[in-house]
Amino acid sequence: MRFLSPDAVSPRWSLAVASALALSAVLSGCAGRHYRPVSDTPVRIGPPYTVRGTTYVPAADPTYDMLGYATWYGNESGSQVANGERFRPAWITAANKTLPLPSYVEVTALDTGRRILVRINDRGPYGDPRRVIDLSRGAAEELGIRAKGKAAVRVRVVEPSEKDRAALRKGHPARDLPPESPRALANLRAQFVAGVGGM
Repeated sequence: MRFLSPDAVSPRWSLAVASALALSAVLSGCAGRHYRPVSDTPVRIGPPYTVRGTTYVPAADPTYDMLGYATWYGNESGSQVANGERFRPAWITAANKTLPLPSYVEVTALDTGRRILVRINDRGPYGDPRRVIDLSRGAAEELGIRAKGKAAVRVRVVEPSEKDRAALRKGHPARDLPPESPRALANLRAQFVAGVGGM
């Protein structure tokens, strides 16, 4: 191999090498983060934790059925969610304060009755205790609430089919669910106003 003296190296070549080294450093930094593969096992519950003075106790709860507000987040592409997976804004995922990771929930928009299946893989939302779920951008679009930013919802734990789970694990929506019946929706809205306040 022939070595060149510093005087023999052109400024343009030096710039090209510096650019290549900078790109290599960026790529190696990305490669250094280890993301958990998208899988339903192992399920993680985790110990109690405190955020902003409030303590949350994660637990398996097959009867989980809550009324509250849904919000959404979508600018954290590439960051790591609470269960170790990579956050993908376009996927149908969400954050919840206490459900095991992952969990599957049915989310119903109380203004339209639209229902979707969502995979919980992150923790949140915090601040307003009336917020019960933080949807990814993809889930907010699927539910039809992205433009609103916040919407009244029902969130309940479900056990979807393996076909629906597989679709969600690959970033695709699960099968379409029929909308909530008008009678059931009216009942949910009344409960929401009485328990949460407002609509």
